[in-house]
Amino acid sequence: MLLPTSVRFSTYATEGRYVHTRPQAVWLAGFLLALTILPQVASLYATGVLTVMFITLMAVYGLQVTVGTAGQINVAQSAFMGIGAFTAAKLSGMDVPFWLAIPAAGLAAAVLSIIFALPAIRVKGFYLALTTLAAQVMFPIIVIALPADWLGGPSGMAVEPIAIAGRMLASPADMYYFTLAGVVVCSVCAFNLQRNRFGRALRTVRDNELAAEVTGVNVAYYKVMSFFAGSLFAGVAGAFFAYYIRYVTTENFNLLLSIWYLGMLIVGGLASPLGAILGTVFVTAIQEVFHALGDSLLAAFPNIGGGLVFATSNVILGLCILLALIFEPRGLAHRWGVLKAAYRIWPFPHS
Repeated sequence: MLLPTSVRFSTYATEGRYVHTRPQAVWLAGFLLALTILPQVASLYATGVLTVMFITLMAVYGLQVTVGTAGQINVAQSAFMGIGAFTAAKLSGMDVPFWLAIPAAGLAAAVLSIIFALPAIRVKGFYLALTTLAAQVMFPIIVIALPADWLGGPSGMAVEPIAIAGRMLASPADMYYFTLAGVVVCSVCAFNLQRNRFGRALRTVRDNELAAEVTGVNVAYYKVMSFFAGSLFAGVAGAFFAYYIRYVTTENFNLLLSIWYLGMLIVGGLASPLGAILGTVFVTAIQEVFHALGDSLLAAFPNIGGGLVFATSNVILGLCILLALIFEPRGLAHRWGVLKAAYRIWPFPHS
């Protein structure tokens, strides 16, 4: 293959890379450096927003694997994230270090997701969505029904702070850097998953199950493993969220959150992890704009009530997402690819 910039690829592995040239590597390094410096110049509120956005991105990465790469509908990502959060909270109370609790939380969510992934072997589409919806509905019921000394019951659980080399991570900047390190690791895993044999098998299952069977791909196995891999990201995201807010309840992981995660992925683009990044940034930015407008409106007109402002902002946010899908149905990642291609062959036209 030959890019418009005369960059040639001799193997599939080199073609699958996301950084092909030295200028791209320099831009990526500069972007990471900017993220590292940001807490020193940004407000505490902005630092907190970015921290939550990093955690959200980890969960959306998991949806990109299950929904985007494998084509399996999942509307229970928030529930799997909650499993990871409660697992991390429980382990932190048992003095398990964070570097063991976070992988254990991801593994717990991934293993439990297999129960709800088994119907994917026989059903798809709307029926599979109902199956995962059952997981989302059952999650808070089961957690609350368990003995209070297990997972805290309706009151939830406190999470012990993270200590590294005897120093507690308590400030917003500390948690920003902690989650930044986590999202960088998740990003490397998400992008490289698309290039290996596992990712290619998932795409084959998504595009044509019959052709996948003929070529020797175990369709049932990879359908289940797509849920396993996607929920692994969700469990890790839940653990980071638990360490960030220091107290977890079932109310933190509701159906609306799962729908927002799915909306972020659809707006950004299902085809690649870049879509997860762009969709998460876009929706988070829109949410913050409407939160700021809502606060200003309440300050000017305190009698209208916060509930009405919140509902109206959510409706307008939904309309913004709808407009984004109308004008770019293939996602923001596709538009970004078109702009890059047009830049590379400029001044020649590109459609």
